[in-house]
Amino acid sequence: MSIYQSSADKKMAYLEDQPISHSKTSTHTFPVNHTTTPPKNLKVWVEGYGCTSSLGDSETIRGLLKEGGYGLGKNEIQSSLNIIVTCSVKDTTEHRMLHRISELVNTGKPLIVAGCLPKANKDLIEAKFPSASLLGPQALDKTLDAVKKAVEGQRAIMLQDSGTNKILLPRLRLNPIVSIIEIASGCISLCSFCQTKLAKGQLKSHRIGDIARRIRNDVQEGCKEIWLSSTDNGCYGRDIGSDLVDLLESCVAVRGDFKIRIGMMNPMHLPALKKRLIRILSDDNNIFKFLHIPIQSGSDSVLRKMMRGHTSKTFVDVVKEVRAEIPAMTLATDVIVGFPTETEEDFRRTLEVVEITEPDIINISKYSARPGTKAARLKKLNSELVKERTKTMHTLANKIGLKRNSRWLKWEGEIVIDSRETKRLGGRNYAYKPIHIATSDDESVRLGDNLFVRIEGNTSHVLTGTII
Repeated sequence: MSIYQSSADKKMAYLEDQPISHSKTSTHTFPVNHTTTPPKNLKVWVEGYGCTSSLGDSETIRGLLKEGGYGLGKNEIQSSLNIIVTCSVKDTTEHRMLHRISELVNTGKPLIVAGCLPKANKDLIEAKFPSASLLGPQALDKTLDAVKKAVEGQRAIMLQDSGTNKILLPRLRLNPIVSIIEIASGCISLCSFCQTKLAKGQLKSHRIGDIARRIRNDVQEGCKEIWLSSTDNGCYGRDIGSDLVDLLESCVAVRGDFKIRIGMMNPMHLPALKKRLIRILSDDNNIFKFLHIPIQSGSDSVLRKMMRGHTSKTFVDVVKEVRAEIPAMTLATDVIVGFPTETEEDFRRTLEVVEITEPDIINISKYSARPGTKAARLKKLNSELVKERTKTMHTLANKIGLKRNSRWLKWEGEIVIDSRETKRLGGRNYAYKPIHIATSDDESVRLGDNLFVRIEGNTSHVLTGTII
């Protein structure tokens, strides 16, 4: 499985609700101390779901296991112990997680449930799967301890934040040219619908020097894409007297052939950053011309109920300024359809804002109440009404995606190859546009190669091209 699947292109290859591939790995140079010797021939299967940070957590868990002397299994059946890194962002996602956990429990192997779900809803996991060990997203340095206990037949509960800097932990990359770096954990937002805050807590930014060190290491190992990830990149550094642009200035100073992808940032933080952010995006070729700014709703009334901290005008103004300076900017946003207080006028306003700003990528989610959140106490809208509105939003998103992508027809330029499937190469150009190239089974093109291509076709979600 490629780390970029066609179904995930419209989600920026976040692999939401998709199992992580174990076919593409690389080594690291960040050691970890361990004092126990694992049983001979013991193999561990690790699979992960969710956002980019969860993907990175899966890489770290695998790196810790390898450093600790454990083998990595090819699947859950051929392994002695299983680890699943979970996501809890939506109720549909949670249901998939619970179903998959049940399947892993039924293998009869010891199981460690890691990621956001056990941290955000510990009681649920313990009620349904009392034998499973639990590992929190900020306790990854306890992985080897948890595995040792599980192998010995004990149940490990390691959900408390350890305070360890995850950047300095070893990792085994799933794609040898992609480096996922979590620049911070937690956030400072109070969104009424979001359960992630319950799992990851308040903002804790990693030091710029540690992040730059990680980038230098990973570029030396051949990484061509650096993904800066966190719950909200927009608030990075607020707790350490810095900000995202300060970080980017240090990151682009690292020597090497690579590009940085800036992860999601909430609109509320952008008025203070936008001028400097636009300047560094305009001037530096080491940063993809790509921004992910979730608006969630175009209605200010709904945004207040969501406790988002921004207005629709905040979003529109930022997009207009960015596009005025960088017309080729790829913009991604998120929209929640059917928030409990959403009226027809609220939804119409969201459609209008989306039409005005024309995001290249629109991640659409039906509202789902998450346990422990303020919005969960509100009365839900009729499910058929939400379904119909979602369909309308998808129609608009596809129309805009097709229009935006058609502007790239006949473009010629360089891309970096970051995925390879049977008879198809996948790459990204300077605007982080996904580009598919039909090819034979020729193995001469490798991950990380730079190719010059011409765009010959497009869909709403992807460009197609030929090598020139």
